[in-house]
Amino acid sequence: MENEKHHIIPYSTYILVLLALISITFISIGITSIELGGLTVAGALLLASIKSYIVLTYFMHLKYEKTYIKSMVGFVFAVFFAVIIITFFDYYFR
Repeated sequence: MENEKHHIIPYSTYILVLLALISITFISIGITSIELGGLTVAGALLLASIKSYIVLTYFMHLKYEKTYIKSMVGFVFAVFFAVIIITFFDYYFR
């Protein structure tokens, strides 16, 4: 643990990330007022995915982690998506 290198992120990066998250939140609120049909949900989910990527990258410092940590996070997301797809198939074929 003593040999680990610590990274220092300037406050300006956090402020920019905060502004990006706030603006994406307002965009996701605004997308609900536009009548897009089924694409409204898809747009909201896309914006939520972008926000979660930003939070994972900067606030959880995944950007500066080693490759095996990033691959474990990717594996967790792959398992999550597989469970969601299996659930949808189960619901669809009942």
